[in-house]
Amino acid sequence: QVQLVESGGGLVQAGGSLRLSCAASGRTFSSYAVGWFRQAPGKEREFLGAISWRGESTYYVDSVKGRFTISRDNAENTVHLQMNSLKPESTAVYYCAASKCCADEAAADYDYWGQGTQVTVSS
Repeated sequence: QVQLVESGGGLVQAGGSLRLSCAASGRTFSSYAVGWFRQAPGKEREFLGAISWRGESTYYVDSVKGRFTISRDNAENTVHLQMNSLKPESTAVYYCAASKCCADEAAADYDYWGQGTQVTVSS
């Protein structure tokens, strides 16, 4: 069993940065890939990127590539999402999720989800 708690959301101006954290409980967290998703009001959940269980591989969608960076510290059971050059359209609830099988964009591949953290980007 893995429990995930996101933190670090808040209000930021366009062009600013935020660093989200995903803290996990459970001794086996280091064996899970972790993905980040977001969901804006009235829109479907959107995959942003993922990191492999050892952290040696990352994958991002084109819309955030070069602006968002995912990292992990398995000793601390934490995964981070560094977001730079934020845009108003980045406003959403951001979720981390853990997958035993795959660091990919399919939400169905993720076994555990956090409760989300709100990010609001003002113009």
